[in-house]
Amino acid sequence: MAGHSHSANIAIRKGKQDAIRANAFAKLSKNIMVTARKGPDPDSNFALRHAIELARAQSMPRDKIDHAIKKGAGLIEGVRITEVTYEGYGPGGVAIVVEAISDNLNRTRPEITRIFESGGAKLGAANSGLWMFKSRGLITVKTDKIAEDKLMDLVLEAGAEDLSTQGDVYEILTSVESFEPVRKALAAQNVPTESAELRFLPDNPVEVDVATAKKVQTLLQRLNDHDDVSALHHSMKMTEAIIAALGEN
Repeated sequence: MAGHSHSANIAIRKGKQDAIRANAFAKLSKNIMVTARKGPDPDSNFALRHAIELARAQSMPRDKIDHAIKKGAGLIEGVRITEVTYEGYGPGGVAIVVEAISDNLNRTRPEITRIFESGGAKLGAANSGLWMFKSRGLITVKTDKIAEDKLMDLVLEAGAEDLSTQGDVYEILTSVESFEPVRKALAAQNVPTESAELRFLPDNPVEVDVATAKKVQTLLQRLNDHDDVSALHHSMKMTEAIIAALGEN
């Protein structure tokens, strides 16, 4: 149903896998700390449960997860962690939303600003770019795990809005409200998911040429390398040609 890959559109991951484990654990810990502020019990705190699942998927040690939960919930003395969102525009007018988790906003904003400026981009004011996005649920399932018609019936019955096939995965789009019911419906039928995230997805993706797309990719990689950045969202339309060109880097 969908015209292009939402999973490719939500973020451009770094290709290098070496020397990023500590950085990944730091970001996962901060994410757990923030979500734990709404309560340390994952059974009643969906956001925390999701953060813990992401950490486990990255093989984060249990003691580090427990420490982050207690720290975020205020059960032990620690620094104050704040969620912050930055919005701006990159090359080609591509809107970029940066979610960050910081213990020092006076340090984080100038550093994010410098990264934007070094990439030919500009940081904007609040809601200068976020209005172009909607918060949606995105769940992916490998195509070899279930037949498309069976999956279609299952997720639509649970409240999903859209199902499409992108390469070797099915992409399931949901509203924020139906995200958890769809996840539970899949789990109840023992359908394994590759990913399940609440993301900001653009209403009207921006088309750019390959050269501009590579500039946007470089900017997103630099932002993702920052320790305080927890998630990135952009409005660049990920056509097959763009995906292929970026995959060559």
